[in-house]
Amino acid sequence: MAKTGTTTQGLRAAIERSGYYPALVAEAVEAAVGGEQIASYLVHQETTFDANEVRRHVTVLVLTGNRFIVSHTDEQAADSSSPTPYATTSTESVKLDRISSVVVSRVVANPEAYTPGTLPREVVLTIGWGAVSRLDLEPAACGDPNCEADHGYTGSSTADDLSLRVSEAGDGPDTVRQTLAFAQALSEATAATGATPAAGTGR
Repeated sequence: MAKTGTTTQGLRAAIERSGYYPALVAEAVEAAVGGEQIASYLVHQETTFDANEVRRHVTVLVLTGNRFIVSHTDEQAADSSSPTPYATTSTESVKLDRISSVVVSRVVANPEAYTPGTLPREVVLTIGWGAVSRLDLEPAACGDPNCEADHGYTGSSTADDLSLRVSEAGDGPDTVRQTLAFAQALSEATAATGATPAAGTGR
């Protein structure tokens, strides 16, 4: 489930419609937003299955004129630290000029017959701002197939602070459309601040 829009009232309504601890989620998000005007938002809920337990998770993304705010809320079963079930919610506020990449990966069916404007069947939105990076290494090699020398390692570093996957089959076409709309708004906002986000598409 995902909802997007541009008003504080709309954000609160979208959180309430998700049905996932709305009072808790809304309070945390609204405290992070403060008095800033909302330019765009996205509320996405996903359900995961862990052994015999069903766990829900909600992500709320908010774009203001100066910041990108991300909130995560998870529910947990009772454990040794708590005799009752509990939920954990966190928010992070990122200045727009810190965002280094906005990557939109689209999966389309029958690409040879693709028509512009057709919704992808799956979208992965990845946003990086330097808090978390993934380093992929592999042994380096030279052009000589008989060479046995140690050439060290080569690799790449990828910003991977947030990755959100939605699909038409699992989340519905509106969710895919709304995710693309938020990604576009975020890309345009970071460009307007003078940042240089690497926006791209692929798999």
